[in-house]
This record gives sequence, C-alpha cells and structure tokens, in this order.
Amino acid sequence: MTSLNIAARLAEMTQHYPELPAVAESDHRGHYKIITFAELDTDSNRIAEALLENGIQPGIKLALFVRYGIDFISLVFALCKAGVTLILIDPGMGIPRMLRCLAEVEPDGFVAVPSVHLARLFLKHRFPKAKHHLTVGHRWLWGGLSLETIRKNSGNFRNNFKMPEMPPDHLAAIIFTSGSTGLPKGVAFTHRIFDTQVEEISKRYNIQPGEIDLACFPFFGLFDAAMGVTAIIPDMNPTRPAQVNPAKIVEAANYWNITQSFASPALWNRVADYCAKTGKRLETLRRAVSAGAPVSAAILEKLKRCIHPEGEIFTPYGATEALPTASISASEVLNETVTKTEQGGGVCVGTRFPTISWKVIEITDTPIERLENVQELPVGQIGELVVTGHQVTTHYVNRPEANAAAKIIDTENRVWHRMGDVGYLDQQDRFWFCGRKAHRVVTPEKTLFSIPCEAIFNRHPKIFRSALAGTVPRIFVEPFPEFFPKNKAEKQKLITELWELAQKNSLTQSITEIRIMRHFPVDVRHNVKINRELLTTLR
Repeated sequence: MTSLNIAARLAEMTQHYPELPAVAESDHRGHYKIITFAELDTDSNRIAEALLENGIQPGIKLALFVRYGIDFISLVFALCKAGVTLILIDPGMGIPRMLRCLAEVEPDGFVAVPSVHLARLFLKHRFPKAKHHLTVGHRWLWGGLSLETIRKNSGNFRNNFKMPEMPPDHLAAIIFTSGSTGLPKGVAFTHRIFDTQVEEISKRYNIQPGEIDLACFPFFGLFDAAMGVTAIIPDMNPTRPAQVNPAKIVEAANYWNITQSFASPALWNRVADYCAKTGKRLETLRRAVSAGAPVSAAILEKLKRCIHPEGEIFTPYGATEALPTASISASEVLNETVTKTEQGGGVCVGTRFPTISWKVIEITDTPIERLENVQELPVGQIGELVVTGHQVTTHYVNRPEANAAAKIIDTENRVWHRMGDVGYLDQQDRFWFCGRKAHRVVTPEKTLFSIPCEAIFNRHPKIFRSALAGTVPRIFVEPFPEFFPKNKAEKQKLITELWELAQKNSLTQSITEIRIMRHFPVDVRHNVKINRELLTTLR
C-alpha cells in the first residue's frame, strides 16, 4: 500500500536541519520561546505515541481548540502522525455556529484548553461520541490525557516512533469555511491534498529551507515546518488581523530578519500605513503573501515601498475548498492589470498553478451533476469558474445538499469544484475575478457584478471601499475615516459626486441607491471580505 502523511515532511526537514529553529513564539513581553526542528519532531512523536497507546486510533476525529503557537503546531503534527482526523473551526464565527458545526461532524473527542473542556462538560449532550480527550493546560475533573503529563513522563521515550501506514486519501482534517457567504461547511482534506498544497506553494514562490517567515496566519505556520522554514509567531491575535498593532509586526520582522510573511490584506494595510507615517521599513522582507480577498492596488503599492527593494508581493487566489488555485505578483498588477481593474474590468488573480485545470461555464444557480452537461464560455465572457486538481477537495462532510450544489463529476470521474466566483479568462489564461456569484444583481435589463461596479465608486478619492448588495442595484460606500462626512451638507455633496461617477459609466447607470457607512461588516477569518449579506438587511 502506498502511504502518504503530511507529517513525514517534518521528519524529512528534521533530518537535514535538526538544530534550525522551527518555531519562535512571542510571549507578549518581547521574548520568544524557540523550538528546533529536532525538538518539534520529537515532541510531536511523543504526543502521537501517547495518543495511540491510550486508544486514540487512526480515523478518530478530534476537535482542536488551542491557541496558535508552538503547542498548536506540535499538536497538529502529532495528530497527523497518529492518523487522527483533525477538526478545525474558526472560533470567530460565534458560539452558536461553532456548536452547530461541531455537532454536524460528530467529534470523537477534544484536544483543547481547560475553558473549552469545561464548556464541553455542560454541553456533552451535543457530542455523544466524544470520549477521547487531551487537555492543554490544567486538567480538572474531566479525565483523559494531559499534554503536560505526556511531556513530564517522557523519560523512557526512545523516539523510535513510526507512523501508522495510511493511504494518501486518508481523511487528515475537516476544516470549516468561514461562513462569510452562508452557513459554514466542513471541508474534507486528505494527506494528498495537504502534500500537494505544500509542494505547489514552495515551487511557485521558490520558498527554500532555512528561510524565516513571519507567520501571521496559523495555517501557513504549519506549512512552514513542512518546508523547512522557521515560523516566527508575532505578538498578535491571529483572529483579528485588522486590529493588529503594526509596530509589533515591524519590530518582529526586523528583529528576526524575516525573508517572507503571509498575512491578511487587512494586516498589510495597517503595516503599510504605519511604515508610511514613521519611515520604518521591513528591510529584509523579500516575499510578502496576502490572501483572503482581493488586494487593492493602493495597498500593494504602499507595501512595496516598505519592503526590500528587490522584494515582491504575491496574492494567491483560491478558497478553502481549492487552495492554491492561481497567483499574481504586485508588479504584474501595478504594471499591467490595474488600469483595467479601475475601469470595471474585474480583478486579475493571475495564472493557475500547474496542477489546476479550470473552465469558465455558463452561470446557473442550480446543481450540475455532470461536466459534460455544462456550456463552457469563450475567452472574455463572464461566467462561473470551476476547477479541478490534486489540491481541490472532493466533498463536504455530512452535507449532501452542499456537495450537490458545489461539486461536478467529469467523464474521468474527477471532481470539479464550483468556486462560487464569476469572472472570465483572458488570452493569457489569466482569470479576472468579477465577484461572488451570489452577489450579482439581476435586473430585467442586465446583470450587475459586484467587483466591476464597485471599482467605479472606488475611484473617488474619498472612498476606501464600496459594496454592491441587495436584490436591487444598491451601492454602499465606506469613506476613508478622515473623509467621513461631518454633516448633512458634506454627506449630500459626496453622494452627488458619486451619482455623477455612476451615471458616466454603463456598468453603474442602473444603480438606484447610494448609502454611506462608517464601517462595513467583514468576515471573521481575514477581517477583509465585506459581509454583503448583512448589508442587505440594513434599513
């Protein structure tokens, strides 16, 4: 049997770079706790062996609720090594949604901090199968394993642990979508998918072992260890990137001489503004990566000015269900595509990764069972994007209706994922993103797509961002804070100027209402995707 486990990449990196720091975690007081690749590999081996010795067998589903840091990374690799299926849920989605997600996938236990275990005791009727537990922190009366005890009783551990043999399509994790455009869904990830993601990301961006990454997004911190890259975990709340203290990010970047960093556009916006105001720079940063939502040319331009002169910024495109799908550099955006974007041509997200195949098909809101039943659209025509490849997930867990709506089978029995995005391909096989399919507004005369329409309003120098939302053509605008109208006269003047912009462009002439808002509601994961569904409920 062919066996594949993403955790084997950590063991491989350890053989080559045992003394290299794998993770450095800020203690919020300016100091860092450091663990080497050899120590991380040994620690995760020790935990995996303890799990297996205590009846936690391959295939068991365990929900992980641990703060992002060394323990989190070590536990993820330990659970993978033991063949456990990880359940990862963003706590920012709110307790009611989180409980619903957990009940839906029926966890066999929890790996969590004490407060989560305490809540689990009060809600144990919601999780009848949850019998296997590990506590990270002080264990009280609920029993199960303790991470502290495992580490204390490791005197006889000989570090000859061998991972169980598992097929490449073994279910490695269930990761929930953020639910920014509907109910969160549990996405099934195999070891093959994780391995493909690491391989494709490292190749596309030429990431080399020995590099140093400021890991502002937990999932990328895990990829670092699999690529031989040191992950620096800064003093920040990774669930609130829009509220980060940019001074701490810049300080950590320069202290560690980072070579790369992955972060939300919301974080990069704050950092770039901070650098512009203070004159500080991220001198050694040669590769900045930003994902989660389209990144404006203004942010790319600002950020480019404060990183290494030869540095580059990349904006990968994809979804929880299909990542990475495509990528583009800031240089290509600023030198080639930005003008078309500002004129309402959509946002170019670049060319696809080599392992991805894609098509733009005729837009429909109904399920599509077979790929041969769809109409593929020609270059330049807006339609719905579908993709397939080794990093594309094949199904949601316990959600047959979601699978029917999002998955298509072709004649080779490959699964294609409907991205839920609309746009078009150009002559260079680049995809131009025109918004979410669910966010288009269909009128008797025409269909309005969110990104092209919003680009027209974003051209106004006082507007930070805008949003097409609702069942009728209505635009919400969020001015830059310093330009927010101070009185009714200023508000009316701004609206008049925006109406003039709208009437000059055929894309926006059918807009029926313009509303000014101080702040847009945004997604919980990246703090940057506009929650248009919530906007539509506003009166």
